[in-house]
Amino acid sequence: MKINRLIIGFVSFMSQISFGQNGIEKMLQGKIIVDSIAASGVNILNTANDKTAVSNKVGDFFISAKINDVLVFTSLNLESHRLQINLTTFSSGVLFVKMSPKKTALKEVVVSKKEFSAVSLGIMSKAPKSFSPAERQLQTAGDFKPIMLLGLLGGSMELDPLINKINGRTKRLKKLVVLEKKEINLNKISELYTDDFFTTRLGISSEYVGGFKYYIVENDAFLKVLSSKNEEEITFFMITLAQEYKALIVLEK
Repeated sequence: MKINRLIIGFVSFMSQISFGQNGIEKMLQGKIIVDSIAASGVNILNTANDKTAVSNKVGDFFISAKINDVLVFTSLNLESHRLQINLTTFSSGVLFVKMSPKKTALKEVVVSKKEFSAVSLGIMSKAPKSFSPAERQLQTAGDFKPIMLLGLLGGSMELDPLINKINGRTKRLKKLVVLEKKEINLNKISELYTDDFFTTRLGISSEYVGGFKYYIVENDAFLKVLSSKNEEEITFFMITLAQEYKALIVLEK
């Protein structure tokens, strides 16, 4: 009976400690390892408080968290990893995270009736590039180069590039191609995230949501992540860019 009372008392004591620490947040130190080698440049997101960090060249990072918070680790070349902070980890203040390189899935090989093409017959070295409507117009208009004047003297130069250079049509078409690509990326973002995500999760006022979308499609690094279709990595990058954008809004006021 005495032993049972001691066990019950110990469990009750530990529960009180755990309950008391659940709401406390503190700075944790971590190290990320991939195949026994320190991993640098890994993005860390605390999904509970939206705090972020990036591992340094020796794989170390620091991030604020409390018990039961979930940390998400992402990198372009590594499999995403999730870790929930438990009492043991929180008490020690130190965590070691093992991540794995991304595996390249081999596409299924389907044997079907052979179809002949200009590439398979050796007529062309590679398949022709597929163009969007704006890109097709630009391809037709051509791009004028000064050396083409030599062709004009010989009677072999096409007149379209020269005419379009004079009237500025090629320049306008180039701008149209850029705008078309931006519109495609804006549509991708709108399909992935509702306006509520921008106002509630990212903390951007509704009147600035449209401007923020244009702001992020101007970022080449973000566009690479967007093309990866990895929603966790896209979200993480957007949280970082949202902080920059909100800081710019404050400066402009």
